[in-house]
Amino acid sequence: MLYSDSPRVHYDKAQLAEVICQLRFPSILAISAREPADFQDAIRSMFPRYAARQEQPAPKITGLGTPAAKLEQAQPITNYNFISADGKWKLNLTSNFISLSTVAYPGWEEFGKHFDLPLAQFIRIYQPSFFERIGLRYVNIFSRKALDLEGEPWRELMATPYLGVLSEEDVEESRTQKCSVDVELSLDSTCKAKIHAGPGLVKKNVPNAPQDPEIKFILDMDLYMGGQIDPRMAAGGLETLHGHSTSLFQGAITDKLHSALEPR
Repeated sequence: MLYSDSPRVHYDKAQLAEVICQLRFPSILAISAREPADFQDAIRSMFPRYAARQEQPAPKITGLGTPAAKLEQAQPITNYNFISADGKWKLNLTSNFISLSTVAYPGWEEFGKHFDLPLAQFIRIYQPSFFERIGLRYVNIFSRKALDLEGEPWRELMATPYLGVLSEEDVEESRTQKCSVDVELSLDSTCKAKIHAGPGLVKKNVPNAPQDPEIKFILDMDLYMGGQIDPRMAAGGLETLHGHSTSLFQGAITDKLHSALEPR
């Protein structure tokens, strides 16, 4: 089964590397024209640290298929960063999206509390006409070593749809250099998901840092809805996406992995 109707649980050994919520909207020039001082004042109690950086979008090809085709460099985008005192929560604001991410996910309710105030203040100050995309992304990185499951093949821990050829008993993991599953599917009439699943090495993007040799299993679930979403419906949309994430996650793991994660 791709989906599970098991009840939502909390795990003491959750393997979430990062959780990201992002809402995209038509460009608001006022955000890039000046630093968001009013917005910072409204959220500074939760996100006291501030930084801004310039990001260069990928160039675009115009006139493709014609003699006048050319590569156009997009204008740099200012990304405003608001960070919690402990560094575990980061709020990003640009001229076309607002996002919240954390590397220490405490559960959906607490995550929502961290986003309620910034979202409300963003809507009050900038008054977006609508949201073009609402997304919720869960990046799980399962470590057999951390879960005392060393020696267990992935086919004993992950559901068959996410394993590819690794679900076959005559396929040895040690002889498989690469195997991943990438899926895009509709969850209902408004929600969709992009899912990447497969084993691999997780590299540290720190110069001269020792790399972890353990092969881990990555389950990256990006759930989203698009269109012209009324800002007043954003919170409800996120609740809907979260509900889908629960059934997808429970359907992706076996009972053995579920137990090793220590549900409560």
